[in-house]
Amino acid sequence: MQIDLQAPMVLDSIRWNTEKPQLLSFTRAGNIALVTWPSIPANIKETSITLYFSGKPVIAVRPPWDGGWIWTRDENGNPWISVACQGLGASVWYPCKDHQSDEPERGASLSMIIPENLKGIANGRLIQEKPFAAGTKIVTWEVKNPINSYNLVPYIGKYVNFTDTLQGEKGVLDLSYWVLENHLSAAKEQFTQTKPMLRAFEHWMGPYPFYDDSYKLVEAPHLGMEHQSAVAYGNKFMNGYLGMDLSETGWGLKWDYIIIHESGHEWFANNITSKDIADMWIHEGFTTYSETLFTEYWYGKQAGNEYNYGLRKGIENAEVVVGPYGVNKEGSGDMYPKVANMIHTLRHGLNNDATFRQYLRDMNQTFYHRIVEYADIEQFTSEYWGRSVTAIFQQYLKTTQIPQLKLAIAADEKTMYYRWDNCVSGFDLPIWLPTTNNDTRLPVVDLKWQQTRFSEKIDKARLKEIEKLYYCNVQILPAVTDAISKEASQ
Repeated sequence: MQIDLQAPMVLDSIRWNTEKPQLLSFTRAGNIALVTWPSIPANIKETSITLYFSGKPVIAVRPPWDGGWIWTRDENGNPWISVACQGLGASVWYPCKDHQSDEPERGASLSMIIPENLKGIANGRLIQEKPFAAGTKIVTWEVKNPINSYNLVPYIGKYVNFTDTLQGEKGVLDLSYWVLENHLSAAKEQFTQTKPMLRAFEHWMGPYPFYDDSYKLVEAPHLGMEHQSAVAYGNKFMNGYLGMDLSETGWGLKWDYIIIHESGHEWFANNITSKDIADMWIHEGFTTYSETLFTEYWYGKQAGNEYNYGLRKGIENAEVVVGPYGVNKEGSGDMYPKVANMIHTLRHGLNNDATFRQYLRDMNQTFYHRIVEYADIEQFTSEYWGRSVTAIFQQYLKTTQIPQLKLAIAADEKTMYYRWDNCVSGFDLPIWLPTTNNDTRLPVVDLKWQQTRFSEKIDKARLKEIEKLYYCNVQILPAVTDAISKEASQ
């Protein structure tokens, strides 16, 4: 068995908890330990080991991006401690099987021995708080659902708590908020966004995935992280992203980015988890799109369209979205805005919001508390679309090319010629044109000129609106050439 524990942490010993406990031998190789097992009797179907470890874990330099332990003090000089270790891995501070594909199916518990004047919070529910040695206490929290190892974290500080409940799709959901005592008033005002957020997300994506473990927002000494059932919050009780609108449309200042985005990860990252971080686009792309869904739910469809389109200014297209597999490496940061725009593009190609909503809900049900791969999401999407989306996924996730829709209008102004360019072979995204009835569909297009005829004159000015709903560039040619009409007739 491989056990991960990063230097300078030390793995002291491993005890096999048999009827007569025995020590297991192991060899250390860098940040891993290889455990040697004796033969296991056939009648043992389940067993356990206890790992003893020690040391001072890595301190985060710039959390949550540069991970590790965070040792700081609040405004009143009280100790304030937590961990942020996504990407770097939970083995930076405790021994585990440190891989996204390996979640404990029965949940986990976390105990802290802390000064008696501080509070200790973690994932799930509080199951024990009692005196320990002089001046200290032991606090234990327990998660009943599967949880990724990087999500299991402590928060220690001078916290105060207030609570609420939501009558959700699966019954009563307990809501709990932990903030520094001098921030209580600001938190009570800012965190009123939680219930509208949960209502919007349950509408679009299905029931909150962790009713057993409750929902918590916990003020953290860093910007934020999707710590399952104990979402880290550090956005300074401001709307936007530290007061900024990432879309530059104004809609992103209507709500608190960290509350919305990090909570969206409860569905995509914590409920549906990618096997390899090369496919982190599954987490970040769908969660970024949840921002659009929230905006649309409360401010209307046009607001959602505008917000999503505004995110495109963050797309660099310098590297592909999917990272290399098997080497613990993410793909491009475009996994946030570009994949959100890919999802919006697919939604408009489907042109049925009821079906699209059911797609998101069924995805969260089909892959409930499960590990997925690229192929799983592609196949599931293809089944919902009733046709393969392989080329569309490849275009947006595995190339940096922006599809170009070329259009040419005939002299009668009712005949249109069209084709895709700058695309992978087989790219077949259907486009619904913004005509008078908004129901004119260009047939499945390919990399050759095709034509269609309309009953009304084509409004050229409106054709550029395609770009706002589909992630593509639209080029309207000045005239139809003989070569275009000849290719379209073949």
